[in-house]
Amino acid sequence: MNARSSAVAVLLILAVAALVRGAWLTADPPVRRAVGIVWHDEGAWVHNARNQALWGTWRTDAWNPVFVAPVFTALEYASFEAFGVGTWQARVVPAVSGFVAVIALMIGLHVLAGQRAALVGGLLLATNYGFVMWNRAALMESTMAAGLAIAWMAWTLAERRAAWALVAGLAAVAAFFTKAAAAFFVAALAIDIAIVLWTWWRRDARGVPLPEAEAPGLRPPQMEPRGFSPGETRDLPRAALWAMAGLIVGAAIVAAGFVLPHWTDYQFYNWQMSVTRKPSYAPGAFLDRATWLPLVQGLFSRMPVELIGGLAGLIVLVAGWRTARPGERLLVTWVLIGLAELVVHDSGNERRYVMFIPAIIALASLLFTRSGGLIAAARHRSRLTSLAVLALLVPVAYVAIGSLLRPLLLDQIEGGVFRTAVRLSAAGALLLTTLAAWRGSRLLDRASRRPIPVGIVSVAVAGAVAWNVVQWTDWARTRSTLNHDASVALGRLLPAGTLVQGKLANGLALENRIRPIFVGNAFGNWADRLHRDDARYILTYDLPRLGYESSDGSGLIEGILDRYPGWRVVATFPVDETRLEDRAALVDKFPDSSPAHARD
Repeated sequence: MNARSSAVAVLLILAVAALVRGAWLTADPPVRRAVGIVWHDEGAWVHNARNQALWGTWRTDAWNPVFVAPVFTALEYASFEAFGVGTWQARVVPAVSGFVAVIALMIGLHVLAGQRAALVGGLLLATNYGFVMWNRAALMESTMAAGLAIAWMAWTLAERRAAWALVAGLAAVAAFFTKAAAAFFVAALAIDIAIVLWTWWRRDARGVPLPEAEAPGLRPPQMEPRGFSPGETRDLPRAALWAMAGLIVGAAIVAAGFVLPHWTDYQFYNWQMSVTRKPSYAPGAFLDRATWLPLVQGLFSRMPVELIGGLAGLIVLVAGWRTARPGERLLVTWVLIGLAELVVHDSGNERRYVMFIPAIIALASLLFTRSGGLIAAARHRSRLTSLAVLALLVPVAYVAIGSLLRPLLLDQIEGGVFRTAVRLSAAGALLLTTLAAWRGSRLLDRASRRPIPVGIVSVAVAGAVAWNVVQWTDWARTRSTLNHDASVALGRLLPAGTLVQGKLANGLALENRIRPIFVGNAFGNWADRLHRDDARYILTYDLPRLGYESSDGSGLIEGILDRYPGWRVVATFPVDETRLEDRAALVDKFPDSSPAHARD
């Protein structure tokens, strides 16, 4: 493909990426082909940005997610200041974040494997249905994923110019302060920094020079002098130091300017609320979270080609670890350490898997477009590497098989019965690993001689893109704006500044000027929830059930309503959250003479 054709292809990919993320930004997230988005969380997470834009103060009550996501909050505030407060204005931030992630992925892939890999990866990420839909929700995951993609891109560019590694460190810190779940990536980057410095120290001690930086493109392993990987140039030790500087300087700036001045709040939101309050750390809980990885979320199931290609690419890179480049190693640790973090903390929430999509697609793109053998020849592999591949194959195969089985066993899984899915996935993973141990040498030797045929890659990529387009088109054809319309209707009903209790009040606050009072389970405005007589109204669901937005069995909303026995529903609004009929109810704690439902 010549330069002009390549430029046209890139522009088309970016145009598609912008279209699917930016069209109909006030439309509801999908419920028929749901990807785990809870729409009423949007207003809660932009609460502080909305406060500052409307009232000139960041804090108006005891719910302050700015201490969890300061970078996201700052970006949302910038959007509100530029365009006004509203639904599409809130969603512009993640939409642009997803678009930036596509660009970053393409640049990184171009550095590692050339033009074809960049186009394949860009097309797959631009159209990935799950990633696109999360890019359309005013939640932190897309912005965090963009930070990770930028950090990875900069780390690959550091092979050519060491100073890019400073950007990698700063972007990793920004991702962490967008959402603390990005801590795993900081660890992954630190590990690769250590690998680069350790390799440099050992070779420097032996007096072996590092090769100069090369032009783009991979040399085959047999051409690497004395076992050097293609990316180990003289710039890499300097790049490692630049990356360390980025991590340290970025963390120091945020710590001095934000964390330390607000330490009590920061510690509460990021430790007591996010760590000690949520997970169990009993041995059985770790096992549960590990076995749930492919089952409790449908994001992986919706991208079978990318998932199988990405996990296979991960195994290929581990098998060729000695000749893997820093950018390739970082993709491997991005996935593995990230999954380990979920096992430790919380694997039960679909939003936690969004951060893996760019890495999985990058790994798949590298596998699909390799010009030489998939795996380094046998003389480049140690026995330890072969054992590591077999050990890693068990959990990787479990995730792949479980993701493919999930749609077939969805009724059981949604009913909380995981036994069949876990057993079948585990049996399949063990069988595949046994076959690999038995016939592995022959398979590896064959893989070291030939790449995946271009025809197979073309069909697989075309099929993946077509499936993504089908899902997005189905959503677009059946889209609604019930949640946006309910927020507008609420604004017509209540004057600006009206205090309204309930998590759903935050969810329905973007198109009006009410003052929502978020009430969570033991956080937010929990302590005085039964004594807020200054807040006349409560917003909650009454369909599919009363208080649906709270945890099952918590009785949170019911407990508040019991405090006001004369409460009355004075307005209802159709909303779109589940596949059932959903309805928000405005409750008057001190009803006047107006009849119930008079203002539906």
